[in-house]
Amino acid sequence: MKKIKRRKPNRSRGGDLGIYIMLILFGIFMALPLVYAISSAFKPLDEIYLYPPKFFVQHPTMDNFQDLFVIMGKSWVPFSRYIFNTVIITLIGTVGHLIFASMGAYVLAKYDFPGGKTFFNIVVTALMFSGYVLGIPNYLIMTNLGWVDSYLAVIIPAFASPMGLFLMKQFMESIPDALIEAAKIDGAKEWTIYYKIVMPMVKPAWLTLIIFSVQNLWNTKASNYIYSEELKTLPYALQQIINGGVSRAGVGSAVTLFMMIVPIITFILSQSNILETMASSGIKD
Repeated sequence: MKKIKRRKPNRSRGGDLGIYIMLILFGIFMALPLVYAISSAFKPLDEIYLYPPKFFVQHPTMDNFQDLFVIMGKSWVPFSRYIFNTVIITLIGTVGHLIFASMGAYVLAKYDFPGGKTFFNIVVTALMFSGYVLGIPNYLIMTNLGWVDSYLAVIIPAFASPMGLFLMKQFMESIPDALIEAAKIDGAKEWTIYYKIVMPMVKPAWLTLIIFSVQNLWNTKASNYIYSEELKTLPYALQQIINGGVSRAGVGSAVTLFMMIVPIITFILSQSNILETMASSGIKD
């Protein structure tokens, strides 16, 4: 038997070491804002306004978080109600966005029908417009439907976010048509193909979609559509605390950290799966 020669890498050890050092430096640089936000949340008020400012906290304290819960406890709407509103909007909006985006992307990627390309071009064009541009049209539509001052005014527009549809379609186009045709020959129904074949193969796409959707919905204030205090979201309530002035700067730092927790946890839980599926997927014609 012939010995298989191992292919030598083109880079030297010094080159690899230089790349690792550069990646470490970039990683540290990108982590600095997060570290500063965590450090500021535990700073007493005198350290927050210290000049020149200190990057790390010198005398950690939990007073900022205690003050936050004291202030929220004095509100006539319970703090748990704000959390409930935000969780409901984030959960339903994310799940609905994932379902509608993936089903629409499956049809656009694997079926050829009149107007399909035109519809996708409209989706791509919609990516160019920010939420501020679409604010007035969305409000008029929600008003005519009678959904203003309800969860639906925030949840339903989240279902139609063009980013999810675009992302899912681009991933689904890499799935071999032969694989889907083989499943149909074996008697698989469309729902079975979509749920058991297509969705597992595009796992990196919908995990990424979940990260972006959770980040967007968790941080939404929805103040343009929701007016009843008992339906207000957590970011809106916390923003009112921050607007209290200089004396609430420490509480504001605690609010910033509090709002970062859920998106960070979502990313951490999804990151390993994204890397794993990105490395193991890729069946192509």
